[in-house]
Amino acid sequence: MKILVIQNRMGIGDMVIFLPFIEAISKNFNSPVTLLVKKSSKASEYLNNNNNIEKIISLKRNNNNSDKHDGILGFFRLLKELKEYSFDKVFIFNSSLRYNLICKLAGIKQIYQYPLFKKNKQHVIDAAKNLLLSKLNLKIESNPEIFIDKNSINEAKNKFSIDDNQINILLGVGGSGPTKRTPANKFVEFIELSLSEYNCRFFLATGQKDEEQKILNEIISAFKDRCVLLDKLKISEILPVIKNCRISICNDTSFSHLSASLGLPTIVLMCDTPLLYGNYSPKMYPIIPDGVQSVSHGANGKEKINSKKIFEKFKSIIINYYF
Repeated sequence: MKILVIQNRMGIGDMVIFLPFIEAISKNFNSPVTLLVKKSSKASEYLNNNNNIEKIISLKRNNNNSDKHDGILGFFRLLKELKEYSFDKVFIFNSSLRYNLICKLAGIKQIYQYPLFKKNKQHVIDAAKNLLLSKLNLKIESNPEIFIDKNSINEAKNKFSIDDNQINILLGVGGSGPTKRTPANKFVEFIELSLSEYNCRFFLATGQKDEEQKILNEIISAFKDRCVLLDKLKISEILPVIKNCRISICNDTSFSHLSASLGLPTIVLMCDTPLLYGNYSPKMYPIIPDGVQSVSHGANGKEKINSKKIFEKFKSIIINYYF
């Protein structure tokens, strides 16, 4: 049986969120699935050890409507590509008529999809749960897992001289947009508090944007001997390092999703995105800005993230998990 799963959201976090549903489809039909996902999801860098996924097809669309699968010509290019696979079933995690028509014309007989034209205010997790419940009678919990082999974990441990007697901490200090990035001084204050009570080492993960690098450099200038930079590494190279850490503290960015799915207790700093992105996994512990009851797009709360609250949550997790 050949099964296609279409997940067209662009981010790493979105891809991670959908993993339990993708795996449930594979297990239900006792067949690995093929994914159609955007390159920006970087799925191939962290799903290569997932036995429920046999192939990843790159969906080439962009915001300028100018990529291979955009527009009318892109419609027929994608149709032609999918037709060659002779899929039996497809699960479409969106409400788009475009993908529905492409799959029908590609000869896929069984199409399972969200209700058409219902994208507005669609809950990213509940919509996926409802699809599998209504079509397959499956109740799925949102607890994504990513698997990496033990050899790569040991290699990373040796390469970075990771000492298990220290508390190794991943700090995800970057973010896809400026309103998601907690200021450097908040991380500096947290590091100071941590080192006052614990023997810690910090692994800093971020992107290459100027503002992200500025935050990185401010932290490094204060604690160079305690920090390891991961910003030049691929996702696939960073994952084994994360797995060697005891805890993760991240902005709502790709690394919060990745670390939680690797099994690390993950403190998520929710500056400017809906809370569901920071609490959907039992491994996640969200911190919201001071003075607000809830957080969503437009909250602009990065200056109100409280480093003392981060430390108190960190301390309670360390005690409960490891002591």
